[in-house]
Amino acid sequence: MNTTKTLGEPVNEAALRKPRIITGKSIRTQPSSDDEQKDWFERALAWCRVYILQWTLRHRPLSPAQDGRWIPLKAVPDRPYIDERSGRAYISNVIRSSRYTMYDFLPKQLVFQFTRLGNFYFLCIGIPQAIPGLSTTGNYTTILPLLFFILLQVAKEGYDDYRRHRLDKVENTSSAVVLRDYRHHVGHGRLAHRITGFQSFPSASNAKTEVINEYEMTEDHLRWTKVQWRDIKVGDIIRIKRDEAVPADIVLLHADGENGLAYIETMALDGETNLKSRQALPSLSSCSTIHGIRSLEATFVVEHPNLNLHDFNGSVTVDGEALPLTLNEVIYRGSVLRNTGLVIGMVINTGEECKIRMNANHHPKAKKPRIEKSANRIVLTLIAYVILLSVGCSVGYLMWQRSTEQYSWYLNNASVGFEAIIIGFAIAFNNVIPLALYVSLEIVKVGQALLLESDVEMYDNVSDTPMRCNTNTILENLGQVSYVLCDKTGTLTQNIMRFRKMSIAGTAWLHDMHVKGEREQALKPEQEPRRIEEDHVSLGKVGSFQMTNTVTHKDSKTSVSPLIENKPRPSFSTWRSTGRQDHAPPERTTTQLLEYIHSNPASPFSQKVREFILAMALCHTCLPEVRNDVVDFQASSPDELALVRAACDLGYVLIHRSSQSITLLLNDANNHESQQVYEILDIIEFSSKRKRMSIIVRCPNRRIWVICKGADNMIEPRLRDASSLSQKTDRLNDEIEPELQQKRRNRTDCMNSFETAKQPLSIFLDDLPVEDHSASLSRCLEHVDDFATEGLRTLLFAHKFISPEDYFNWKKVYQEATTSLTDRQDRIEAAGELIEQSLDLLGASAIEDKLQEGVPETIEKLRRAKIQVWMLTGDKRETAIKIAHSARICEPGSKMFILDATHGDLEGRMRAVSDNIKSGSGNSVVVTDGHTLAVLDADPGLSCLFYSLITSVASVICCRASPAQKAGIVKTIGACVPGALTLAIGDGANDIAMIQAAHVGVGISGKEGLQAARVADYSIAQFRFLQRLLLVHGRWNYVRTAKFILITFWKEMFFYMMQALYQRYNGYTGTSLYESWSLTVLNTLFTSLCVIIMGVFEQDLSADTLLAVPELYTYGQTNAGLNLRKYLAWMICATVEGMVVWFLSWAAYGVFGNPTDQGLFALGDLVFSLGIIWTNWKLFIIETHYKTVIALSSFSITVVGWWAWNAFLAGAYAWQPSPYAARDGFTKTFGRDPIWWLTLVLVLMVLVTLELVYKSVKRNMKVAGMWLPWKQRGNRLGENGVKLDVGMWQEMEKDPIIRARLKRLAGEETGEVDREDEDAGR
Repeated sequence: MNTTKTLGEPVNEAALRKPRIITGKSIRTQPSSDDEQKDWFERALAWCRVYILQWTLRHRPLSPAQDGRWIPLKAVPDRPYIDERSGRAYISNVIRSSRYTMYDFLPKQLVFQFTRLGNFYFLCIGIPQAIPGLSTTGNYTTILPLLFFILLQVAKEGYDDYRRHRLDKVENTSSAVVLRDYRHHVGHGRLAHRITGFQSFPSASNAKTEVINEYEMTEDHLRWTKVQWRDIKVGDIIRIKRDEAVPADIVLLHADGENGLAYIETMALDGETNLKSRQALPSLSSCSTIHGIRSLEATFVVEHPNLNLHDFNGSVTVDGEALPLTLNEVIYRGSVLRNTGLVIGMVINTGEECKIRMNANHHPKAKKPRIEKSANRIVLTLIAYVILLSVGCSVGYLMWQRSTEQYSWYLNNASVGFEAIIIGFAIAFNNVIPLALYVSLEIVKVGQALLLESDVEMYDNVSDTPMRCNTNTILENLGQVSYVLCDKTGTLTQNIMRFRKMSIAGTAWLHDMHVKGEREQALKPEQEPRRIEEDHVSLGKVGSFQMTNTVTHKDSKTSVSPLIENKPRPSFSTWRSTGRQDHAPPERTTTQLLEYIHSNPASPFSQKVREFILAMALCHTCLPEVRNDVVDFQASSPDELALVRAACDLGYVLIHRSSQSITLLLNDANNHESQQVYEILDIIEFSSKRKRMSIIVRCPNRRIWVICKGADNMIEPRLRDASSLSQKTDRLNDEIEPELQQKRRNRTDCMNSFETAKQPLSIFLDDLPVEDHSASLSRCLEHVDDFATEGLRTLLFAHKFISPEDYFNWKKVYQEATTSLTDRQDRIEAAGELIEQSLDLLGASAIEDKLQEGVPETIEKLRRAKIQVWMLTGDKRETAIKIAHSARICEPGSKMFILDATHGDLEGRMRAVSDNIKSGSGNSVVVTDGHTLAVLDADPGLSCLFYSLITSVASVICCRASPAQKAGIVKTIGACVPGALTLAIGDGANDIAMIQAAHVGVGISGKEGLQAARVADYSIAQFRFLQRLLLVHGRWNYVRTAKFILITFWKEMFFYMMQALYQRYNGYTGTSLYESWSLTVLNTLFTSLCVIIMGVFEQDLSADTLLAVPELYTYGQTNAGLNLRKYLAWMICATVEGMVVWFLSWAAYGVFGNPTDQGLFALGDLVFSLGIIWTNWKLFIIETHYKTVIALSSFSITVVGWWAWNAFLAGAYAWQPSPYAARDGFTKTFGRDPIWWLTLVLVLMVLVTLELVYKSVKRNMKVAGMWLPWKQRGNRLGENGVKLDVGMWQEMEKDPIIRARLKRLAGEETGEVDREDEDAGR
């Protein structure tokens, strides 16, 4: 086995000079003539790759060897195996999810912190400010807060990384049982650990080993020894017991299950909670003992580490015979052993080369809030303002120097250079861009996240699941969403599968076994929703086995996620589809069907029914467990579980399954029980490409039976009678007219009812032309279409009997495919195609996946909020369309355009649809599929046309979409629609890609595991909570953050306006009006609470109003809270108020008054006091709409604290000559001056009067329609005629009658709003 190392992939210092070829145990050097010609740049680049990328950053790309890695089977390897790609031992089993090491943490953090715009600006200000003689506001008023803030950020990041290190350490030091030579195992492998498993913050503890006495053997000193995970190496033999996690990727050597079968749970890898089976090769059966392992001669050749979780290629040579290794014989790290007592395996991948680690998203890109762009633009404008102000004041100093300074004898040789004066002014005014903005914003985000998580309205009582906030940096994005892209199964639907209907021999039947119980449950509204795994509903005694409606394993963690049954609507006397409440079910039920086949067992129709039910009971991968006379099923999917349970209801009970047989318990009309054993010959498993599965069994009568189930578009072409059918008409028109389809379905229902009513059921079934396969197929396909339009998930079942000779001939081809070392999966699928032909139709099944509670009402409110809802699903088109209608993604009058690449001219169709939409076709919906997306992505021109089209429609339904295609659509929306902010919501592992690609990712704690909820930014238990998350908390947090940013800039502009105006009176020398220590603690002690409290607790409108009037959500979408107009208005306000404070204070105290203390500190403290009191009064009392005890208490604390600070300064300052004579100033001089206090009160009264006059004029002009008339004309009404003025709704909330009406509208479950109630709000 050879592998060539290229220069671009060196692994040690020797590789810098001479790349090597490693062949077996020999190492030969390539000619060095080319190496000698390399220039210094190439050598430096290679050096950088080795020492920086590989050793420091641990980026070590390795080219794979041609034949994979060779691992001989040895009980205890003599020495560590060598990775032929690198020439060194395989990497250790240490994993590292932390971002930093002890050596690169500080450099990386410094680079990260000072590349942020704000931090870099303050660094540029703080350094010259610290130089003595340049600053007039103190030397450390910027650099100290900056360093404190950065240290907090660094400490937070360091703590987070330390926690990651701790978690890594917990996993790395977990225990596993490995076969070791007790004489040599102590410290074994530590050198490799030190080289490749380097850790930083928590020092690695010493290796601990422990001999397991119960496994002790004396042969050659071999022992089963307990070691830490980090000491496991490639080639080790490992022993795993039930419910233990697998510490590395292993090949299964032995399992104590039947025929070497083991069951594992892979939720950590793919988010699936169902069990999967693995089976050891029969040739390795001797590996159950240490002696057997030692005596077996075997060599494994396995693929190099890669990301593919769903495929594995390898081979093993046992005593000269080569056998294939597939995914069926391999268990990945992170899996948990279930329902199996013990397994033995050999390690093939360790540490970061395990599949779970290679698929881990180690460093996901951090999401940024959309509002940050607006804030950065404001910062840039303020930087320009500071520069202009500094230049203007510097020019003023030059003018004053020429007019005054040069003629003042006491200022001889006191002039300051232009460079120094401009730097001094830049330092003096630097806090116009406050560092406190970034510090306080972090506190505000934490407070907002805590309030979000504490909302009990988003707590799910049934599953005991609260709302979780995993990301607090983008909370305001929740208030600006314009696109919601959602999964279907488990997100819009409950992912609780119920077998509802079936079609057999051209007749449709309603499965009514569960309907009675559900109807009784619906009539008990006071009863809480029940958990199926807790409330065992008996389905009747079948022999000695009490069949129950449960799938939970009682004494181990192997259950499917809890199936939670919500109360159905009690308005129907029988079951109706949640997809079409107006669609009457078939009048024929399975109860009648069983009565018929029991009374007419020999009829042809009864034979068809038995074959169909038997196919449901056999064609699956479910596992039964019988404990305490209770049968529980472990299924690979909820659909299979529903099918097996339906077969159980109909008398075919799965009681035992092994790798070789299936045992069914049958119960006839006379309660006579019998067992039938079907021998499993082969299983051709389901795949996303095949979209079907087949099982080949030998029946009790020795006939060989092939059963196939799958999607209708996969089964139909493989039917024997498919070619005899005329071309099937399209089941969906390009433009669906719901009214016409409804009439057609009602007409069909009437015909079915009449057909059944005009003769007894038994006579009708006896006369049914069962042998007319073409007619049965046509009717069955009509039923499938009808089931799909009801939102049901459909499958076709087909079968055939084959002769032993045909089977053995096919078996040879299939065996060659399964043992092939190249293109194994393709050859297996080709072999499956050979036998899955000329099938006969058995029937069709229809399974209901109920809509979650409140889904239609939530989507309706989101639409009213101008949020477009798109559905991206892997389900079939008809089902997706019907769910879209029932969930109100499609409005009743919507026109639907289907784009299908299999129907010809795709470009022409898209252009026609585009023209139709531009001509004003009303609400339009585009439906496409994964295959069409693949065709579009292959043609850049078509792709551009498609994405420009879908951004102009109301909604998009994409069916049969892969996870990558879902993520691609999410990314394209963000790129193609200016200002669009996307939210992706899903519950499964296949939704993770789009959740991470969206601006906001929401995970639902659903039946498909918690993986999506863990990686999402926010986690909720039900889709209906999304309306409160966006319409209430999203809007609140946007308003809070926008207001926080504006008032922070306002207060800084307000304070520094007086500072700037004062420069005229000191000759533009840069002398500060304010005392330096007061200025330093200004944003920390005296103006922090007023902005933080508003940023955390403000509610401009109540939750009831926001839920009752979703149109108010557009406030954030249009960025109405933080835009140029609002920013300029607040800056003008700060300028005017600053001028009022300065000129009135100067005039009343410094010109017309006769104060006792005429020093700078007294005047500056007066202005500073006015600034603090007015800032807190304005923000706490005037601007805060939601006034709480917290806000009022904070105002009191701040004002009292300011006067306490004055008293502190009066006693803390020393007696010395200074412009800021603070010593005893507040307590003995100006603090006792009535003029000082009178000026303070007078200026405050003027400011309050101006504010009240402004608000009164604004309110009256709004009522008269004269306030900003251009804005009134454009934004007076929302899309539904609802007024969007926030002030008007705040006034309306004060009316108890209107407030009660809003509360009622917000709490309505139906979402229907009375027209008179809407009119009252306009």
